[in-house]
Order: sequence, then C-alpha cells, then structure tokens
Amino acid sequence: MTQISDDTGIRQSIEPTVGHILIVDDHPLFSNGLGDLLLREGLAGHIDHARNLNEAQQQLSAAPGIDLILLDLRLPREGGLALMPFLASAGLPTPVIVISSAEDEGTVRAVQAAGVQGFLPKSAGRRQLVRVIRAVARGETAFPASLPPAASPSGLTPRQQQVLTLLAEGLPNKRICQVLDLTEHTVKTHVKAVFQQLDVHNRTECVALARSLGLISDRLGVLDADQRSP
Repeated sequence: MTQISDDTGIRQSIEPTVGHILIVDDHPLFSNGLGDLLLREGLAGHIDHARNLNEAQQQLSAAPGIDLILLDLRLPREGGLALMPFLASAGLPTPVIVISSAEDEGTVRAVQAAGVQGFLPKSAGRRQLVRVIRAVARGETAFPASLPPAASPSGLTPRQQQVLTLLAEGLPNKRICQVLDLTEHTVKTHVKAVFQQLDVHNRTECVALARSLGLISDRLGVLDADQRSP
C-alpha cells in the first residue's frame, strides 16, 4: 500500500498502479527524482534503480517479479534498447517504457520497432507520466498520439535484424544474398522493410539510428553459420 494525502491533508492508503518498477538511467538526480515522484503519486509500490544494462540484467535475474521497466534510451557504452534481446532470451515479458531526451519522430518509430510498450519524453509533465504508466499497466501501448501505430508492434523480425546487422557491416546487397543464402529480390524486400520500421531513407541514416538506439552493436562480426540458414 502507498500512503498519499488528499486535499484535506489526511493520509490515505491506496493500492499502487504498479507493484515493482525498475528505473534504468545513469543520471542519479533524474532517476531518484523520478522514483520519488512515482511513489508519491501512488504509481509504484517499490522502486529499484540500475545505472547501466549490466546492473539492470543482474536485478532482473535476481528479482523476476519486476512489473515494469522505465528505460533510458541512451546509456553508457550501449543503447538502452539493447536490453530488449535480454528480456526475450530470458523469457521475461516485463513491459518497457522508454524515457528519452530525444523526441523526434524517427526516435519514437525506432523505439516502437524495438517492441517496447511506451515512450515518455524526459520533458513530460506529471499528467503525461501518470497517463503513460497507467496505460501500460492496463496492458495497452502508449506513444505520442500524432504518430500512427508502428507497422509491426513486435519489432524487426529475426531475418530483418540479420539484414540490419549486415548493413551495419557495410555489405552490399549481393554480399548479403551470399551470406544469408537469399535472392537479391528478397534482400531488397527486407532492406525496404527495415527502412520503413525505422522511418529512414538510406543506409547511412539507418545504421546511424540503429546503432545509437542499441539495435546493433558497435562490435560487429560476421554472422555465425547457424544464423545464415533461411
């Protein structure tokens, strides 16, 4: 139960919107302030903090009962979205709301493509914070109303992710065909789909945005043999 005061100053007990929230952000002043606000507004019953992806993964492994993750988009060494593959591989269906100082359309679309449930700009006020967290807690998605839904809420397909990785390595379409054993037409179709998901128009823009968002690593290597099968 969370204690809050009504207009008369009388403290009342309410059930928090979300039981346990993990905030992943490397700025303690922002992270602690956000955590205090969530508790004060009755949006969370318990708050934990992680400063980077390694700490977040350790806490998620140790406390699988975490109900919601508030994830900073830009973390030291890796983009925040690099946490998404870990959640998938660990079988953790924990909903994620990305918090970001970047609010442009391309960033929001890339976040949607990664499969998170909500987006919250760091400039958001109290009302927007409450609205987004309550929506995600109800099992809904929460993104800026001006944007249409992402083409695929589940994010890039495994094949599209492989194509994106090879684009980041600088491989031309013909070489991607050889690596993945696909026809050139199929590769072009996947490249077009990736561009649409990230709302970009060329390879340079695609790779730069994907890398900054943590969709691909700065340390890339050739795909393993078992990743090349259709």
